[in-house]
Amino acid sequence: MPQSTSGAAVSRNPYRRLFAHPGTRAFTTGNLIARLPVGMFSVSAVIMIAGSRGSYALAGAVTATGLAATAVTAPWIARLVDRHGQARIAVPATAFALLGGLALLLCVHYGAPDWTLFAAYAATATTPNIGGLSRARWAHLFRSDPDALHTANAFEQAADELCFMLGPVVAALLCTRLFPEAGTLIGGILLLTGMLLFTAQRTTEPPPSRGAHATAPFRAPGMPPLLLGLLATGAVFGSMEVVTIAFADAHGHKAVAGPVLALQAAGSCAAGLLYGTLRPAGPPERRYLWCLALMAALMSLPLLAARTTGSLAALAPALLLAGMATAPTMVTAMTLVQQRTPKGRLNEGMTLAVTALLGGVACGSATGGWAVEHLSPTAGFTAPSAAAVLALLIAAGLSRVVRISTDAQVLHGRPRKAGSR
Repeated sequence: MPQSTSGAAVSRNPYRRLFAHPGTRAFTTGNLIARLPVGMFSVSAVIMIAGSRGSYALAGAVTATGLAATAVTAPWIARLVDRHGQARIAVPATAFALLGGLALLLCVHYGAPDWTLFAAYAATATTPNIGGLSRARWAHLFRSDPDALHTANAFEQAADELCFMLGPVVAALLCTRLFPEAGTLIGGILLLTGMLLFTAQRTTEPPPSRGAHATAPFRAPGMPPLLLGLLATGAVFGSMEVVTIAFADAHGHKAVAGPVLALQAAGSCAAGLLYGTLRPAGPPERRYLWCLALMAALMSLPLLAARTTGSLAALAPALLLAGMATAPTMVTAMTLVQQRTPKGRLNEGMTLAVTALLGGVACGSATGGWAVEHLSPTAGFTAPSAAAVLALLIAAGLSRVVRISTDAQVLHGRPRKAGSR
């Protein structure tokens, strides 16, 4: 991506330097073990509930309730983490979430009333955002080394893509090859094991900050439009998933929809690791615009492939290419979140970013489903393309507002303070 990495130079294995820091390998191991179940739980719940109750509508409603509960609960959990430390809050929050998962499993197994499924799955919303906890550690360790932090953010994004690519596959295998509750049960064991290993690494944990008087992250300068842009970016992912499955089903190949979608995640994972080896030049705000522009351009490829060929064979490489813009965009967005979040509230800021993404995924799923039902599976690919353009317009609008504000300060003899964003 030459536009966003102009003057960038490939460093000599920056990932080796990243993990040479004491404690980083240990907390990353725990992080990856705990992160894999994040991509397992919703698929496991759908298979378990639909298989027992014979209703995908009920299964979808239960998982949607869990997502809504997470959007409300996750920032509150992250705020407690910032104030009291990761180990003191993340472990009991995880244990409570696992009780909710166990309750769901028992309610399904013993035929409890439908309302109990909603209550049990909502209790799992206390699961800490392990990706945000890990990014907060990197930001603490490399707060004075932006190049290393860029590489760390790239690694975290690649880990996200890998786990969300493997998680549903592992869940489906466990639930279909063993027993319907296996995905939820084994996912819970992995989550608790990984979280205990992660939080045991106290030397890399950011110090707690009482920060009672710090500005709330969502009110910090530049954060609201950034979160709005992440909402639009999440809509890209949610709509693309629904539309691709519908397109594959319409062409009689629903079984291969999962592997085809995995190509998008694979492209993003590879691009993220490559992007982490570069030293991007220029301010992250400018790089973010270039990344979004590239994402908007590449997200038109699946629409083009579907319209011109109507073939999954053509859609597959289009998704692979489209995915390659995802990780650089997300890495740069998370860098901006880290910069704009007030000191002492980094876990909360990172969690708000993920919550915005999840909200966008939910909106995108609904929008993509509407487009498929009322237009056609092929026309449905306009939804992710339009969401990518919307994210670009939001960022471009923010850039213009910041530029006008800066010019006004200079005009009135009030130049920007050094280090201001």
